[in-house]
Amino acid sequence: MTEANYMVAVVGAGPAGLFASRKLAEAGVRVVLLNRDIKAGGLAEYGIYHDKYKMKNGLRTQFRQILADPAIDYFGNVAVCSGGAVTLEDLLESGFHAILVTTGAQGTKWLRLPGENLPGVYHAKNIVYHYNRLPPFSQKKYLLGKRVALVGAGNVMMDIAHYLVRDRKVDEVIVVVRRGPLEVKFGRKELENVAANLDLEALDAELTRIGPLMQAAGQDPQAARAAFTDAIPKALPRISETRLRFEFLSSPVGVMGDWIGGVSGLKVEENKLVVQDGTVKARGMGTSRNIPADTVIFAIGDTVDKDFCIPVYNDAYVTAPQPRFPVEGISFEAFNPDSNQPIERVFLAGWARQASTGLVGYARKDGELAASAVLQYLKTQPPMSGLEQVLERFKSRLFEIHERVVTKELLSKLEEAEKAQAAIRGVEDFKYALNEEMFAAMGI
Repeated sequence: MTEANYMVAVVGAGPAGLFASRKLAEAGVRVVLLNRDIKAGGLAEYGIYHDKYKMKNGLRTQFRQILADPAIDYFGNVAVCSGGAVTLEDLLESGFHAILVTTGAQGTKWLRLPGENLPGVYHAKNIVYHYNRLPPFSQKKYLLGKRVALVGAGNVMMDIAHYLVRDRKVDEVIVVVRRGPLEVKFGRKELENVAANLDLEALDAELTRIGPLMQAAGQDPQAARAAFTDAIPKALPRISETRLRFEFLSSPVGVMGDWIGGVSGLKVEENKLVVQDGTVKARGMGTSRNIPADTVIFAIGDTVDKDFCIPVYNDAYVTAPQPRFPVEGISFEAFNPDSNQPIERVFLAGWARQASTGLVGYARKDGELAASAVLQYLKTQPPMSGLEQVLERFKSRLFEIHERVVTKELLSKLEEAEKAQAAIRGVEDFKYALNEEMFAAMGI
């Protein structure tokens, strides 16, 4: 496929969608990249901690190079399904040979516990969007108290701890972990951001409490202590009096409080460790206790947007169990379990295929593999004559039904405007916090 005789719509402009678009374009496919947000980048733009400027700028440079390809059209501020004016059927009827859905995991996962809807209970994703200035989360008020219970054991949890310790400077952060200290998922670098605030006395008391349970599972409490204290020598300088401590082997079973006073604590069931098939797992012991807190934040993963046009199972869209176009043994083809049939010409990649799996590197690889699956499919289809005319008709219709569609040229204007604001303010990075501000900066 050396000439543009095939046309593919990619829905979602995060890393998976961007790198998939590049691979498709390099193979001679005309790509239309549709994005719900104004800016491209997805979680690479709005999910990475806000002061990781070097990482963000490196990714932005890569994304800018991808969008510079004339075989790729970008249209931002366009919602597909989920209440938007464009559906998957519209895209297919407009002439696209295939659709690759790379919308990420836009939904939030909850444990469905009593009290989850009380004032003062939040999901980590919304906090991340807030400090990364993604509209409309940028303008929402998150009333964080002095004592925050933070549920989770991954890198997102640690980013929230970083925010609470160094930006919000709350009095206390209690990290609630279902398993033990040797099963946490966050890395050393993330821990170094907050290690200066680690309450060592509380850590030793906690290891004393759970030590017998760890030893019963063949684990060494002192090795667990070292895994935490080894981060202290390279820790960021302490800039707050926040006390950071951990409550291990604790599964949340309810949020305590009421609608008038809000959150008063988190009720947890105490766990023990068991080894099953070589894997350490947590099992409830039937005993519970309350952890006093006035805010609870859940950092327990994400789920896809359940209002999108594809069936959902286990927090992700469903892929065909017997794909026609597998790549490295992986299915990227959308599937409807209700009809037990593939969703023809629709493919999935990134967190839309496997929610909360991996970071930018995973998304890039998954997007490129999915693009390979799409290319396999395209080889089975006849090329399109008059593709440019079909594409122009689609663009005309898109601009008819949307007031403010953001193109690549407008994105460049926005980028220059934000650079200028950063220079004026003397800061390393600046983002407009409102869509209206971005539209004004682009002149639309």
